[in-house]
Amino acid sequence: MNLTLFVVGMLVVSAAFGDLHGEQQTIKTDDGYRLAYEKVGRGPDPVMVPARLFLAEPLRGLWSRQRTIVFYDMRDRGRSESIQDLSKISVENDVRDLEAVRRHFKFERVSIVGYSYLGLVAALYAMEHPEHVERVVQLGPIPLKYGTSYPSDLDNTNDRSVFDETKWERLQRLEKSGDIERHPREFCETDWDFLRVMLVAHPPTHLESVKSPCEMPNEWPIHLRPHSRALFSGSIAKLDVSRNELASRVTMPVLIIHGVKDRNAPYGAGREWARLLPNARLITLENAAHNSWADERDLVIGAGRTFLAGSWPGAARRVTAN
Repeated sequence: MNLTLFVVGMLVVSAAFGDLHGEQQTIKTDDGYRLAYEKVGRGPDPVMVPARLFLAEPLRGLWSRQRTIVFYDMRDRGRSESIQDLSKISVENDVRDLEAVRRHFKFERVSIVGYSYLGLVAALYAMEHPEHVERVVQLGPIPLKYGTSYPSDLDNTNDRSVFDETKWERLQRLEKSGDIERHPREFCETDWDFLRVMLVAHPPTHLESVKSPCEMPNEWPIHLRPHSRALFSGSIAKLDVSRNELASRVTMPVLIIHGVKDRNAPYGAGREWARLLPNARLITLENAAHNSWADERDLVIGAGRTFLAGSWPGAARRVTAN
């Protein structure tokens, strides 16, 4: 499995204002697994955000008095229940789980924020359940078709300017010595220290907002690597979606926010989604990588709030050409 896809796989007041600390519980999926969630606010406009483990803190600024936000961890990720049966790990099940979360809260129509591969999940969900989707935000989405190639000016995934050979070699030594199994949390921290610099445009700037997930055993490489192989090399690689059907059903407003310096999901994918979907617009961030909110927090949060409130942000543009 290539390093880029692994990182992608690593890839979330008072009563008058709602509870910004959030209600934290679990939801059961249709096939019986528990998903951890955090619900913020009590407003009438619901927003669902998978990847709680990465997004609950940085995207809390999307909240308003009108909004309820449900951050949840995907199956087998974050604080959700661990799954040993890898046949249960698939993009299709991620779509089903999103529907299970919506039903649990009895939301009639929701907006969805999908980061990385979850931008794909959000689009697939909107295609299957357009009647339940108000708006979609894709943050650094991966391509619709696994392995799609883009011109070099639209693909920064080969950028090795922040690749630390010394840290990489140390990781290889630790793995060969068995530390990945004997000391899984410590190995996770070493691995994360190597990987996290790839998520921002100009490390060490903004690294303080890229928090380690290693307190959660689901995020330890010994557990996460098989999960990511099953998800990416398995179900996402085999995904075959009709572009025409997708475009005919996903007609609600879709805002794509993508950094040109993204080393994990090519910027060309964001442009492709914006061309494909009939009511989509793209915000291009010239100096942002995969965690765009870390590099351009005010712009990302401001654009997200404007869009979720019902208007296009000023920086959003239609895309008609490659």
